[in-house]
Amino acid sequence: MDPSDTSPGSEADENQSHFQGVTGLRNLGNTCYMNAILQCLCSISPLVEYFLSGKYITALRKDCGEVATAFAYVMTDMWLGDADCVSPEIFRSALGNLYPAFMKKTQQDAQEFLIHVLNELHEALKKYHGRSYEKGSIPRCCRKAIASETSIITRLFEGQLSYRVTCLKCENCTYKNEVFTVLSLPIPSESQCSLQDCLQCFFQQDTLTWNNRIHCSFCETKQETAVRASISKAPKIVIFHLKRFDVLGTMKRKLRTDILYPLTNLDLTPYICPIFRKRSKYNLCAVVNHFGDLDGGHYTAFCKNSVTQAWYSFDDTRVNNLAKKNKDLVHKYSPKPTEK
Repeated sequence: MDPSDTSPGSEADENQSHFQGVTGLRNLGNTCYMNAILQCLCSISPLVEYFLSGKYITALRKDCGEVATAFAYVMTDMWLGDADCVSPEIFRSALGNLYPAFMKKTQQDAQEFLIHVLNELHEALKKYHGRSYEKGSIPRCCRKAIASETSIITRLFEGQLSYRVTCLKCENCTYKNEVFTVLSLPIPSESQCSLQDCLQCFFQQDTLTWNNRIHCSFCETKQETAVRASISKAPKIVIFHLKRFDVLGTMKRKLRTDILYPLTNLDLTPYICPIFRKRSKYNLCAVVNHFGDLDGGHYTAFCKNSVTQAWYSFDDTRVNNLAKKNKDLVHKYSPKPTEK
């Protein structure tokens, strides 16, 4: 059971005055997953500026703008209102019309919720362009696809991976590009590791054998293949999802590995195609935490406020200043956005 279900009303820190963007969210019945994601999204400065300035209105598509409009209302309440906590009911109702599961008072996965939110915001705010690829002297492996549809979501969160696929028999190389908004990273240790360890594990070369072999057009048959990924387009804001839920045969478990990560200057340079190694360092701006196991739990968020430059803990209506306790946070739980 979600522990916040029995805690109505605001429980913001009584010793702190109300700052812009430091606002709790009421739990509507197992909606901690929604509250944690909303707190993170509402801590991303360019996204906040886009909605509070009203820029979204000119891009809004009339046939599918309900979710984006509701999102703007919640963000306005959180940043410009006077209350210590507000209700996200209008946003849940708008998204629930499209995804009825979110209207039920059942526990949901925060990462899945985030993906649906980003998708609906993109659909409501997108503009169409003809799709093409960069040409010229840029290597094929590093060419960026120019999106056919762009929005504030693609401009902030969208990146591109390039996969180099090498046949281990004839050594022929082919390339495949894939757009992403969330990078799901494996956890290489059961005790303790760093975010860089997770990144190195994700970007290391993988060999596909047996049933995973890929068809080689030169050999005209399936062959063992080496695959290595790199980033051919780095997003302005990168979202990492840590793959904590592991499957061993018929057994499922949650990995409780402590993962260390820096608050500033996360360097993605080693994983970016050399020709695009610009703007490759990122600062942390928000974290989603999950407490519990596969059968149930509770979500909270850590977010850095762009006005006060302080870190806050958001647990539904409960808001507390983290007060610069550590130079490095230890992340034990779920997805986390980082902002450049």
